[in-house]
Amino acid sequence: MDASSELGEFLKSRRAALRPEEVGITPHPTRRRVTGLRREELAMLANVSITHYTRLEQGRAANVSDGLLTAIARTLRLTEDETAHLKDLARPVAGSSRLAPSQTVYASASARQLLAAMTEVPALILDRRNDVLAWNRLGHALLAGHLAVESPDTPAARPNMTRMLFLDERYRALYADWRDQAQLAVASLRQAAGRHPDDRALAELVGQLTMNSDEFASLWARHPVRTCTSGVKQLRHPMVGTMELSFENLVIPGSLGQHLIAYTAEPGSPSEAALRLLGSATVPVVRRSGVTASAVR
Repeated sequence: MDASSELGEFLKSRRAALRPEEVGITPHPTRRRVTGLRREELAMLANVSITHYTRLEQGRAANVSDGLLTAIARTLRLTEDETAHLKDLARPVAGSSRLAPSQTVYASASARQLLAAMTEVPALILDRRNDVLAWNRLGHALLAGHLAVESPDTPAARPNMTRMLFLDERYRALYADWRDQAQLAVASLRQAAGRHPDDRALAELVGQLTMNSDEFASLWARHPVRTCTSGVKQLRHPMVGTMELSFENLVIPGSLGQHLIAYTAEPGSPSEAALRLLGSATVPVVRRSGVTASAVR
């Protein structure tokens, strides 16, 4: 993905979303052809030269200062996540203009041990692209019981949670609030793409989803950006019914973007009872390698 073109599209999308009246500009009733801010209006409000801003939007500005980007972000009323994304795009890591070969990553032995110890909590480990590197018995049963439990162990067969959300009907049906989850997934992927424009596998994932899902393509074109560290999922599980689960998204230090997601239910709630029922419906299976996995009865 080309960070310079992504920067221009991101800035244009945010200019278009901000009406002149919101920033104290009274538009001429007959001479205005756009609903959002013009380049010159944004430059004036941010106190930067129109030439400098135009070069920035065209991806031709070098050594962009933090102060200039902050002024533009403030004028566009960007969120904290959007501001960080703007800076990622405007100042990509040196050498990131060429897509790098994908490197196969794995969850560490200690992280896998932690997952296995979380016997009553569904949990999984994802990389920055949302590929599943590992999941525990209950995490597999909760989110992807229709897939082989050992699939994360083989890089070519690894499930990707974003791909599944748009292209896997059984996983998609799990979410009562699918549209909200889809928007959040795209916003998270946009942020990852801004931070790692040289990630070939990430670019291929975006291309695949854009070609095979009109819903993804529409959301991606809006340039949403958002970090999701915690929240609530409304699930409709095919075995145990409706559940409301809280989740925490925890970055694993020193793992190049891997993160652990764990789900919990409110004590004493019907969701907790459903989660326990799901746990009792799974039985340990010992594979030939000696590694304990799980299966759903």
